[in-house]
Amino acid sequence: MARKFQSVAVLKGGPSAEREISLRSGAAVAGALREAGYAVREIDVIAPVLELPPDVEAVFIALHGEFGEDGQVQALLEERGIPYTGSGPAASRRAFDKRLSKAVFVEAGIPTPAYEILDPTRPRRLPLPVVVKPPRQGSTIGVSRVLAETEWPGALAEACKYDHEVLVEEFVPGRELTVGVVGEEPLPLIEIVAPDGWYDYAAKYRAGGSRHLLPAPVDTATADRCRTLAMQTFRALGCRGLGRVDFRLRPDGELFVLELNSIPGFTETSLLPEAAREAGLSFRALCDRIMSLATLD
Repeated sequence: MARKFQSVAVLKGGPSAEREISLRSGAAVAGALREAGYAVREIDVIAPVLELPPDVEAVFIALHGEFGEDGQVQALLEERGIPYTGSGPAASRRAFDKRLSKAVFVEAGIPTPAYEILDPTRPRRLPLPVVVKPPRQGSTIGVSRVLAETEWPGALAEACKYDHEVLVEEFVPGRELTVGVVGEEPLPLIEIVAPDGWYDYAAKYRAGGSRHLLPAPVDTATADRCRTLAMQTFRALGCRGLGRVDFRLRPDGELFVLELNSIPGFTETSLLPEAAREAGLSFRALCDRIMSLATLD
């Protein structure tokens, strides 16, 4: 079959707090696409502006965080009529902004932990333990787990470094699970075993920071439920192309959707490429498949 695109650009870096991870993801993707036969330009995005060579036919977005995942770069590519990987502007914004995601989950009947949105002056209503998150960040940046009241002021201050509001969410004890999606197909389920049960930035990106159990050692019914919920979440948010849905599995067997990452990581420790390998897709084949799905809204 003839390749849909020949000359492509990989957007990496970006102006967000996730720049370092995005540079690694973008470099890995660019290498895989070259191996697959594409003519690849690597674009290190420094500021929230978009400059592309005139011969670029399509774009692989490997930008994490603001500008990459929040719909901004997607809107610029739409204006220029350049196909790109992943979700469109509106779906990207819904997935990235946890306030919007949570509202979608509730409306769609997707199980998700109880939550509230606070500014720093409003008292918390949810009982401990809770998780405190900046609504518009990824890679667990600014996120804290609060087990005792003495930890609350520091957690609130940390989240407020990245946003003027915070999302406070019921902490669900149990196991961390994730399901990647490519096209309209869920990938094999992964269980993440992190130190002290807390999958923070270090556990995600430092070598040996966490263990990934693949396929996840769960019963068939739980695995099927995860895949069903992953696709329900993906469709409720209006996503396309790729994504990764994160879950908590409570000891009583109840599943809760935490969030959907519309541009998951492509580093050496990233979950989506691991799940793709389990499904028989090499990293090169995965990147080629995602590139072939590039389109416009």
